[in-house]
Amino acid sequence: MADAQHVLRPVGWVESPLTERADAPKQGDEGAPDAWLAFDPGVHDAMRDLRPGAEVLLLTWLDRARRDVLAVHPRGDLSRPETGVFSTRSPDRPNPIGLHRVEIIAVDGLRIRVRHLEALDGTPILDVKPVLGRLSER
Repeated sequence: MADAQHVLRPVGWVESPLTERADAPKQGDEGAPDAWLAFDPGVHDAMRDLRPGAEVLLLTWLDRARRDVLAVHPRGDLSRPETGVFSTRSPDRPNPIGLHRVEIIAVDGLRIRVRHLEALDGTPILDVKPVLGRLSER
């Protein structure tokens, strides 16, 4: 299986005022601006039940991340011990998949406006999933 190829096709991209990694907050709830998610017309039916007020998990491909990084100082703080990336939220990792919990604030055709997204402008969107309640609430 080590030689298997897996193809991911973006379903859209992020439209954000954030264009430089240095300007992006570490987490969305640390001052990230509102952003638009622009979707490919081929996934329109997949979006049909998304509504303002809903929280969703957005999976992105962090296309400007380094894929050769295996350990980091958490949050870039050199006073903290180096930690393996699988124990951090670092964007630099072997498969730079971003996981963002965002709130939908508007839906306009193939575009969805969200709050608390720290992803950069042009970041490919891989998927959107609902935030589920506690197991006892399902």
